[in-house]
Amino acid sequence: MTKFLTLFSLIFFRFIFGQEAIDGTTELNELALIQKNGKIKIDAEKPAVFSLGNIEFQNLISKNFKVRKVVTNLETETCQIIFIVDKDGSMVEIKSFGTNESFNNEAIRAISKIKQKWIPAELNGEKIRYKFKVPLTISFK
Repeated sequence: MTKFLTLFSLIFFRFIFGQEAIDGTTELNELALIQKNGKIKIDAEKPAVFSLGNIEFQNLISKNFKVRKVVTNLETETCQIIFIVDKDGSMVEIKSFGTNESFNNEAIRAISKIKQKWIPAELNGEKIRYKFKVPLTISFK
């Protein structure tokens, strides 16, 4: 009987003290907490926004993009453009990731030609840097 009670006590205490810790606090409830690859990232309260709107941003990319500079044998090409909207609203650290180098270079060139400022992201009332990821796909049909 004592072995049973000891075993029961160990299992009982294991359940009570083996609870998982809660990430985040109630003080940060207005922020979006994002968990990725085991790390917690605090997202901005107000994300960065292109001053002329998303549709105009897409139009400017397509206007600046020169399809004839892309060398490919495929019907479609894709890449991801990653850039940071700085505290002053400018785009910095523009990078492109994809399998076609000419498409990547043209995507970077097309984004770099956009000189209009963004409205910077905010966290606790302060302007912060904000990372953007823009997927691009082009079809040669």
